[in-house]
Amino acid sequence: MSFGNMKKYSKDINRVVVKIGTSTLTYSSGKLNFERIDKIARVLSDINNQGKQVILVTSAAIGVGVAKLGIRDSEIIKTVQGKQAAASVGQAMLMKIYQRFFNDYNQIVSQVLLTRYVTENEQTKVNAQNTFNALLEMGVIPIVNENDTIAIDEIVFGDNDTLSATVASLVDADLLILLTDIDGLYTGDPRKNPDAKLIPRIEDIGKDIEKLASGTSSTLGTGGMITKVKAAEIAYESGIDTVIANGSDPSIMYGIINGEEIGTHFVAPQNR
Repeated sequence: MSFGNMKKYSKDINRVVVKIGTSTLTYSSGKLNFERIDKIARVLSDINNQGKQVILVTSAAIGVGVAKLGIRDSEIIKTVQGKQAAASVGQAMLMKIYQRFFNDYNQIVSQVLLTRYVTENEQTKVNAQNTFNALLEMGVIPIVNENDTIAIDEIVFGDNDTLSATVASLVDADLLILLTDIDGLYTGDPRKNPDAKLIPRIEDIGKDIEKLASGTSSTLGTGGMITKVKAAEIAYESGIDTVIANGSDPSIMYGIINGEEIGTHFVAPQNR
């Protein structure tokens, strides 16, 4: 299976939304993986320097807050209120860390906190679009997260996967990249089935594809492969390609943008 005309594919990619999951940003202890965050900052800054526009959708606010507060084994973190409180602490820390690393590469970043209401209300949706467009035109990389202290959609339903697809549709992105702790969508669970094979290209997202998706292996993330497939479907309906890939080496984003066969590529109809 092939990505088709790779040269054309890479030239068409000008606006990219990248979503980084909790499992990619943290160690199993819940503490941040600074080496990987540094690489993410370097690669995204370099892609931005190439003249492409980049939006980063980040998870890990809850995980960072839990680690800072030392409540990982506490009953309170099992409640929505506990998670919201942890997110309040973690979001401030996470943004400070991102700013420090991106600053090393002379890249300005901004913070954008969204809720589902913002994208469903026409006036606030237009306001958000205008803000994103202005930031991107100024060469800024917006860093987006759900406003977990007042909204529970991400806490209950998914690890910012839906949010990233919504943002991609909102800004009319050319490509959505979902970086996670697995290489892509397999024919089975590769952790349990050694014969499971990676599916490199999907052109039709049906019930059979959704059935292949399995839950997350991360204890701090709330999403899983099923939320990523659903995010790909949202982007697909907006004419946006999606690639699900392993984020352990952030430099693979170069290859993805250049059209290399990496991870699982969901191809929107008009891009075939």
